[in-house]
Amino acid sequence: QVQLVESGGGLVQAGGSLRLSCAASGHTISDYAMGWFRQAPGKEREFVSTISGSGRITSYEDSVKGRFTISRDNAKNTGYLQMNSLKPEDTAVYYCAARDRSWISPLIHEYAYWGQGTQITISS
Repeated sequence: QVQLVESGGGLVQAGGSLRLSCAASGHTISDYAMGWFRQAPGKEREFVSTISGSGRITSYEDSVKGRFTISRDNAKNTGYLQMNSLKPEDTAVYYCAARDRSWISPLIHEYAYWGQGTQITISS
């Protein structure tokens, strides 16, 4: 069982950066792969990035490759999404998630635990 609390959302100008944090509570955090997803108004929730329980394996949606970096610090029970070179089309509510397996997945339905969501707004 994992509980997730997100922080770091806000409004920034295009080209700027933000770092989202996802603090997890629960035992054996390294057993859980984590993911980041986002949902823009009028659109379905979409995959952004995922990281294995160990932190060694990562994957990204094509539109964020080279701009976003997913990471985790299991000693701090926290996952991160560093977002650079932000674009207006990145505007969305961002959710962190965890699944009760250690390997990565881009599939929403495979994640059992979700953060509350945080709004990211990028101005032109």
